[in-house]
Amino acid sequence: MSFIKNIPGILFATIVALVAIEMSSRYPSLGKNGLSILTLAILIGIAIGNMPIYKFLISYCGSGINFSKQKVLRLGIILYGFRLTFQDIGDVGIGGIVIDAVMLISTFILAVYLGMRYFKLDRDTSVLIGAGSSICGAAAILATQPILKASNERVAVAISTIVIFGTVAIFIYPIIHSYALLHYVEYCSPEKFGIYIGSTIHEVAQVVATADAISDDVTNTAVIAKMVRVMMLAPFLIGVSVLASLSEKADKTSANRDATSGGIRKSIGKFFPVFAVLFLIAIGINSTGYISQPVRTGLVYLDNFLLALAMGALGLTTHISAIAKAGTGPLKLAAILFLWLVLGGVVINIAVGQFV
Repeated sequence: MSFIKNIPGILFATIVALVAIEMSSRYPSLGKNGLSILTLAILIGIAIGNMPIYKFLISYCGSGINFSKQKVLRLGIILYGFRLTFQDIGDVGIGGIVIDAVMLISTFILAVYLGMRYFKLDRDTSVLIGAGSSICGAAAILATQPILKASNERVAVAISTIVIFGTVAIFIYPIIHSYALLHYVEYCSPEKFGIYIGSTIHEVAQVVATADAISDDVTNTAVIAKMVRVMMLAPFLIGVSVLASLSEKADKTSANRDATSGGIRKSIGKFFPVFAVLFLIAIGINSTGYISQPVRTGLVYLDNFLLALAMGALGLTTHISAIAKAGTGPLKLAAILFLWLVLGGVVINIAVGQFV
């Protein structure tokens, strides 16, 4: 009976997801300009959620909406693994892996350090912006949110920064490529420039849109490099879970030291989020080659729908007034991270290429 009360909220979020999917299908130019299905879903959800006329309906559907942005979200992240294979690692070589890892770690550390130290942002906002910038945009933010138990508004703020600077990247990188062709042609091979794009641009869709403006060969390499970066999401989530648990433990008072065995098991669960492990297992299953292409395609479509549903649910419970209170700090942080990805990415790609 408890699940039945979730049905109205799930249906409400489903409608938002279907509208986003239909818009993305009918107007492909939206995706090419940085508005992926997930971004559209949260924007539509926010638009509906902030209309006074829907206030009572959203309140009535609260249980199902919460279920969608928690349980459905985790399932969507797990199924995301069926887009990837461990064989992708070999396709970019050790150099591509090292570049992806260095960019991920450096960008995330920079985000947390600058966000909390200089911009005085809260931990959750800094970590979410760092996750989105360093790994795979909205999907990484969504995956990190349940570990931090971050508010919808912080998630929306983080995603908005990804949309803004990921869209800017779509137009800037082809210009960088044209300039490099004139002055640094040795760094413009499809392999080198493709890895540069895949290791530094936020969203998978933004990587495709950017690389497609250059050439098919660049696109192929860029997507593989990006997929290797996405694969790093699972160990990243486990790392964030460990740090979050240690932080919570440090803040506990002496009254909480007498933890029960159930509390210990709960702590272990925080250190190793089950959905992150299942995400890795999904990659492993997909890597075997036993899943047919039609089945894999179906799983990807299902995953797009589930993630859009979760994003729609997040949007429905996100209040614009709360986002406005975040101020310009998150935008400034995201801007610095973007400059690091573009300029620091050039340095790291060239440096690693010299030694690996």
